[in-house]
Amino acid sequence: MGMYASARGWLEMKFEQRSTAQEIITRHHHELYSGGWAFPTAPFNWTLYLFYGGDVREQELDWLRETVAELAAMPPIDDDGDRPAGLFLITDERAGATQWRIRNGTLDERPAPSLAWLGE
Repeated sequence: MGMYASARGWLEMKFEQRSTAQEIITRHHHELYSGGWAFPTAPFNWTLYLFYGGDVREQELDWLRETVAELAAMPPIDDDGDRPAGLFLITDERAGATQWRIRNGTLDERPAPSLAWLGE
């Protein structure tokens, strides 16, 4: 049957990057797990937060990681050079925890043992 991991996190970006983010998510469509993506229903203030949450089979985490990595690599849209930033927490059925830190166009993956309690 396979093991599951709980994936939850967000990316923050400029509102003008929404259509590019939607294109990336559409291109990486997964029949079952794409439903975990959520944009705010109405924009407010100055930052757009894109969220993901769902329980995913461990062998499908590569799909999610590739999608998040492509979102992270979106080019800046203004002279400030700001790129998407965010944090994802992945916990598994073995009480393991991993964080994906999104910053400066890259996804950095590292253990997050201090956050493993969120998966209990």
